[in-house]
Amino acid sequence: MPDPQFDRRPARIQVQRVRPVYENGACPGVPNRAAVLVHGRTQTGPATFDLRHPSPDGGELSVQKALAQAGIDSFAPSLIGYGRSTHFENGLDDPGNASLRPYEADGTCAHPEGCDRTHVAIAFPLDQQGTHLLTNPLGGQRRPHSSNVRFARVDTFVRDIRQVIDDAITRARPTDGKVTLIGYSAGGQHVARTLYAANPNPLLPGSSGYIAKVNRAVFLSSFFGGPTEETPPPGGFATFPLHVFSSVTGTWRMTSPAREAACTGHVVPGSQERFRSQLLEEETVGREWGGSDPGNPTGLVRSPVFSSYGWNTTVAGQLTTPTLVIHGVEDTLTPFANASAIYGALPASLTNKVLLEVQCASHALLHEGCSGPRCTPASGTPYGGRPGEPWAGPHSTLKASLIEWIKNGTFNGAANGQFTVDASGVASSGT
Repeated sequence: MPDPQFDRRPARIQVQRVRPVYENGACPGVPNRAAVLVHGRTQTGPATFDLRHPSPDGGELSVQKALAQAGIDSFAPSLIGYGRSTHFENGLDDPGNASLRPYEADGTCAHPEGCDRTHVAIAFPLDQQGTHLLTNPLGGQRRPHSSNVRFARVDTFVRDIRQVIDDAITRARPTDGKVTLIGYSAGGQHVARTLYAANPNPLLPGSSGYIAKVNRAVFLSSFFGGPTEETPPPGGFATFPLHVFSSVTGTWRMTSPAREAACTGHVVPGSQERFRSQLLEEETVGREWGGSDPGNPTGLVRSPVFSSYGWNTTVAGQLTTPTLVIHGVEDTLTPFANASAIYGALPASLTNKVLLEVQCASHALLHEGCSGPRCTPASGTPYGGRPGEPWAGPHSTLKASLIEWIKNGTFNGAANGQFTVDASGVASSGT
């Protein structure tokens, strides 16, 4: 851990497993398949991949339930510092470990409780004690930190992912002895680092052994870029471990009001509220924090501050695992250009690689729907849908593509190439 006070202390990882259950047993010859799904920077595994909310086509938005109904056993961890996984009392359980006001321009601090710096102001903003926690639970007084360093690094999460891979193989008993590894948003960075054979971290030996346990990889709305190894930025890493937030609607934000209007029904009614409520269900402490009225807190979600590295063209260029890259064209949180950059950086010798671009899809691609005339194509059938039925939205395309990739290593029957799913859900080759 970046803060050595947490080294060698016991910790637990929350894992949401959703598995297929057969009323009369699986048909003879049906292989066991397993997938490990890794969440993003602020969200937890269960809320991201098992959103229990009705979908426009009459099913549910849950990715894990769709996988189970296709005979795929899936495991969605909340990495350390997220959800019901360990936070440590002097780590993320302490509201005084949220960020303080910044240092003065000359490097001095004018506040008795201390000051902070951050290495990514958008992701880990300063003075969250003042903006979110001052009334409740801080009682009007900012506090000094009990931990003065970021909570995690990427290799911290790689350790967690390795343990979940081993656990998934033990429990699901996949026929080929391997799992499909899926990384969403910042989780793509953590998955890539897990598959990086040249990882020099002496505390994480045996990278090749874990690469051999993964049959395929998926990078969904993935982060991309940055250093290969952990390198301190010019101003240093963040000097606080805790990040908090209350709103989730930014995940659904599109590139312009015009695209919001054109992509009718992309926000499934009630899905944002359900997503936030599931995040709070998994909160053990933060749901009692926040609000302007001390007796009526609004509830906050906690996530760890961490340093990012290990996912760039150098890493992508040495991947040997068959790879599917999926990205929403309207994504405003991770640039749409990331998808083509990842695909283009994969080695030419990797013949099993696919790029899928989804129109009318934002960073919340997993949970997005479709409504109105655009959902009924003038010709063709929505990918994963039925002839004559309207497109249910990006969430249905994602589920169908994951199922096909996990089972066959193909998209729309192809093992290699670039594809677009249009605003009516119809897939075509090219971008």
